[in-house]
Amino acid sequence: MVGETSTGAALACLGALVWLLGGRHYGMRRARLLLAGGGVVATGPPGPERLLAELRLRERWGAEWWALVAGAVIALLGASVIPVVAGAAGVPVLRRVRLARQDRRARERRADAVIALCGALAGEVRAGRQPGEALLRAARDSGGLGDARAAVVAAARFGGDVPGALAAAARQPGAEGLLGLAACWRVAVDQGAGLAAGLDRLDGALRAERDRRADLRAQLAGARATAVLLAALPVLGLLLGTAMGADPLRVLLHSGAGLGCLTAGAVCETAGMWWAARIVRGAEAV
Repeated sequence: MVGETSTGAALACLGALVWLLGGRHYGMRRARLLLAGGGVVATGPPGPERLLAELRLRERWGAEWWALVAGAVIALLGASVIPVVAGAAGVPVLRRVRLARQDRRARERRADAVIALCGALAGEVRAGRQPGEALLRAARDSGGLGDARAAVVAAARFGGDVPGALAAAARQPGAEGLLGLAACWRVAVDQGAGLAAGLDRLDGALRAERDRRADLRAQLAGARATAVLLAALPVLGLLLGTAMGADPLRVLLHSGAGLGCLTAGAVCETAGMWWAARIVRGAEAV
């Protein structure tokens, strides 16, 4: 009776997840189309707009929801609701990891855009253009200024405080190189120094810093792979136990000793992953 109740609860959770990921959003999209298009909903092959909407939906519902799906599947196999609860608890953790990875990639892309901006600005200055006009052209051809592009362009076009605007733009994650650009601009304008020469040195320094970060990530790739492999070993043990007919899920989920071992293993696994991530973050910070 308890096993049937647990299985039914797991099936209900899996059905709710499928409804959340699919049916509700399909109904919402259909309602938006009806309200926006006068009641006409196109049928047939999906167009580019619909494909883009689907991609945005997939980004919103990231891969972390597969933890809940995996928990529901294990709950069905082990006739227990504990894996569903564990999968649901893992969703926010995995979402945080995914968002942190996205933020890191966004910072790296913005840092590359700042390097491209410095190179383009140096080329425009060498071509004989005034610093303000050169900055306008370089900002148009690269995205190094990010969300502060309008403020910097306005300052350059109307004779405002360009170094101050660049310093404000440098507060964006990954755009710290704009502080060097602001310093080069201030020195060139106030003291008449060569802006192109300063930009060349700044470009070289930013590229060297980027290469050092890439080299550090390459050196830490082995440590990350080892940590992931060690974290996956308990899953391999469960698969081996199942193949040998030991039924580890029943032991772990339906006995006091098994629940104790499961709790202790989960605590050790979490602590090990946290410690490995802390070591990697410390190495990256240094």
